Amino acid sequence: MCGIVGILGNHEAAPTLVEALKRLEYRGYDSAGIATINDQRLDRRRAMGKLVNLSDLLVHDPLAGKAGIGHTRWATHGAPNVGNAHPHQAGKVAVVHNGIIENFRELREELAGHGISFVTETDTETVALLTQHYMDQGLSPRDAAAQTIARLEGAYALCFLFDGEDDLLIAARKGSPLAIGHGVGEMFVGSDAIALAPMTDKITYLEEGDWAVVTRTSVEIRDHAGNIANRAVKTIQINTASVDKAGYKHFMAKEIAEQPTVLQGALAHYINADATGITLPEPGLDFTQVERMTMVACGTAFYACLVAKYWFEQIAGIPVEVDVASEFRYREPPVTPGTVALFVSQSGETADTLAALRYMEGKADKIVSVVNVPESSIARESDLPLPILAGTEIGVASTKAFTCQLTTMAILALQAAHVRGRIDDQELADKLSNLRALPGVLNLALGIEGKTQEVSRKLAETRDILFLGRGAMYPLALEGALKLKEISYIHAEAYASGELKHGPIALVDKHVPVIVMAPRDALFDKTVSNMQEVMARGGKVLLVTDREGAKTAGDGVWDTILMPEIDPFLAPILYAVPAQLLAYHTAVAKGTDVDQPRNLAKSVTVE
Repeated sequence: MCGIVGILGNHEAAPTLVEALKRLEYRGYDSAGIATINDQRLDRRRAMGKLVNLSDLLVHDPLAGKAGIGHTRWATHGAPNVGNAHPHQAGKVAVVHNGIIENFRELREELAGHGISFVTETDTETVALLTQHYMDQGLSPRDAAAQTIARLEGAYALCFLFDGEDDLLIAARKGSPLAIGHGVGEMFVGSDAIALAPMTDKITYLEEGDWAVVTRTSVEIRDHAGNIANRAVKTIQINTASVDKAGYKHFMAKEIAEQPTVLQGALAHYINADATGITLPEPGLDFTQVERMTMVACGTAFYACLVAKYWFEQIAGIPVEVDVASEFRYREPPVTPGTVALFVSQSGETADTLAALRYMEGKADKIVSVVNVPESSIARESDLPLPILAGTEIGVASTKAFTCQLTTMAILALQAAHVRGRIDDQELADKLSNLRALPGVLNLALGIEGKTQEVSRKLAETRDILFLGRGAMYPLALEGALKLKEISYIHAEAYASGELKHGPIALVDKHVPVIVMAPRDALFDKTVSNMQEVMARGGKVLLVTDREGAKTAGDGVWDTILMPEIDPFLAPILYAVPAQLLAYHTAVAKGTDVDQPRNLAKSVTVE
């Protein structure tokens, strides 16, 4: 959500700022802008919509200068328009901001009492005005920024630029990620390492409550108490090609196609060479001492947890509760001894999930995280971070991160089952062998693309779609409905198949396709009965199953997508592919913005 870039460079900053912002487009935005210092004078340009509009503006009205800040805004306070776009400027101060300043109304009232007026509807303008107010009282830019930061409540990543100061940036972080990039005679600030990767591979991640004074040759970091903080400089390895489409029309298509490869890497990370055992990172986890698990996540990651609940309960015999992160801590759930808390987040910065993790600190015996960014806040604050190794995911609708989350938790469930004596060495080896074969099966599954494209052209003409599934396929139905909603804007809902007759069947008619996720497993016959109820009422069933399932289901379905046969334990991972492809091709048929759907952001760093 939103993106920040800051540059103290040796070359013209504007082109580099725009290029860096392009690398942050995946986070979601509705306006963009930059500000630079040229001849000691602060100036800015802002535009609505895509970055190409800002680029066009800069062609006709360029900005010179080797120091600057940039921002892509996803509107929170105030409508998406040029006036509310960042950077915000008040006198000699320009600022860009991710997050929400919760006490901005009180600060506005205070500033209004000093005769200071406002020109935007945003909380961020308050930051600039308050800083300028302190400078008017004689404080230096550094001290004025420090005083302002100390007054702020809420979540923020901030970067300040000052008129007359072409060798100074002030950066601050609370609740929203921010990193400092180290160059040779240059320094950079960015929301994440992806933006900074073309400029440097030396990164310092600000910790919670940190603020930094950055010049071209130095960075001074202070913690929330104002003490000097020594934060490590880390060498990162980000494949810059990962933010290119590599010949695909959309990042989502590329990331769907990458799943066999990234899953193979994740499996190799956790499973030993002869597929007989599992190795977890230190300090590991003793599942013999685990009495129950609490899993917390948002969106697609929440559905991954719902699948994992079936695995841990059925295979490992561990009771599992799954919560939506945005509701979890407000319930103030009691935590019993022997509880392991597991948090799942692609970015590792999801605000609600991070807040839930902090609620569980000191309450749960262990905190485990399943994350895609090893240096993220959630990973750093966990006892045992488990990387999913999906690589950079640009498309807002998660694909390869979802299947890697599932794969990582499947491995964890098998480890728990083995340690607890629920499966023996041979059963573990058999399951691991099936897992090792999964990338090949996924590759076969990608062969359904032509069929899903054909079906999706028909789905694109509908207004409502239902998804059904039983057992661990019920969360897959939820994920399929979410994907379709996210990128095609078609209303879609998912239900456990057995719940159909408890209300949703009232929606069924010839205009509402019903997509049934149903591999031939122990629950398949019951699912077929539910399908018959749909067809008896004129409903159109799209059955996603294997050959044996299609044969058993018989005639009468509207259409069928045939999947490779798979161990039922792994079916939720495999059946993510048709869910993704149906959503993708339906969105393409409708002509929507697949990679950056309206109103959505990749990383939700505010509550």
